[in-house]
Amino acid sequence: MLRSILLELSRSPRMAHFVMHNGTSRRMARRFVPGEALDDAVAAVRELNARGRPCSLDCLGESVTSEAEARRAAETYLGIFDRIAAEHLDCNVSLKLTQLGLDISESLCEELFARIAAHAARQDNFVRIDMESSAYTQRTIDICKRARTKSDAVGTVLQSYLYRTEQDAKDLIAAGCRLRLVKGAYKEPPEVAFPKKVDVDANYVRVMKLLLVSGIYHGIATHDPQMLEATKKFAAELGIRNDQYEFQMLYGIRTDLQDQLIREGYRLRVYVPYGSDWFPYFMRRLAERPANLKFFLSNLFRRS
Repeated sequence: MLRSILLELSRSPRMAHFVMHNGTSRRMARRFVPGEALDDAVAAVRELNARGRPCSLDCLGESVTSEAEARRAAETYLGIFDRIAAEHLDCNVSLKLTQLGLDISESLCEELFARIAAHAARQDNFVRIDMESSAYTQRTIDICKRARTKSDAVGTVLQSYLYRTEQDAKDLIAAGCRLRLVKGAYKEPPEVAFPKKVDVDANYVRVMKLLLVSGIYHGIATHDPQMLEATKKFAAELGIRNDQYEFQMLYGIRTDLQDQLIREGYRLRVYVPYGSDWFPYFMRRLAERPANLKFFLSNLFRRS
C-alpha cells in the first residue's frame, strides 16, 4: 500500500513543488541523480567508466504537452550523443517516448525518435526506449519494431510485472531487438500486472531465460540478489559467456552489488539519469526501497 501511495504522489504537482524546493530532498536526490546539467552527468559517467562500468545516459523528462517541448527534447538527445562521441565515453542513451511527444502525436514521436536513432547509428552507438506505464506498452513496442527494421542501434525495455511480457519478449526477440529486462516501477491494476512479488519474480526468471538463449546481447537489470543469482546460475548451466549479456543497475543503488559483479568478472552497465525534472524518478526510487523512504522522511523536515 505504501508503494502505491508513493507512486500516486509521483504524479502530484503540489508534492513535486514541495519536494523539489526542499533542500534536504534535493540533496538526497543526488544519491540517485548526479545533477541537473549534462556536465554533471558526464562527470559521473567518466568516473564510472574509469572503474570499468559502461553507462546509459537519460535526460529525465516525460509526458510533454507541446510539440515545441518534444522537439527540444529530441535536440537534447542529439546533443548527448555528440557529447558522448566528443569525450569518447563508454555510454549509450535511454529515453522515454512521452518525452518525444507520444501523448501529442504518435507520428511526431516516431519522426523524432527516427532522427535520434539514425544519429546514434552514425556514431556507432545505441538508443534504448525506456518502458513507461502499461498504457504505452503496445505503442512503445510498435515504434521499436518499426525502428529496428531500419537500424540495429535501437532496443527497448520489458517489465516482468506485466502478464503480457513473456509473449512480448518472444515477439521482440524474433524481430532482433536488444532488450533490457526490469521488474517494473509503475502503479498497475491487477488486470494487467501480477499483484504479488513472487509472481513478478517468477516471470522475471522465465523471461530472463528467453533472453539469454536468444543469441542477442541483452541487459538483465535488477538489484535483487535472488534474480542476480538465478541469472548467473542459468548462464553457467548453459555455458553462456559473461560477454554475451550484461547486468544493469541504477546510479547510486546497491553499489555493493555493483562492485561484487565487477569483481566476479561480469559486465555491468549503470543507468545515469540527470535533469531538472527529477521528481517522478526520485519518487519511484523511494517506492522501491523502504530504507530510502525512511531516510528521506527522517530528514525531510530538518532545517535545510
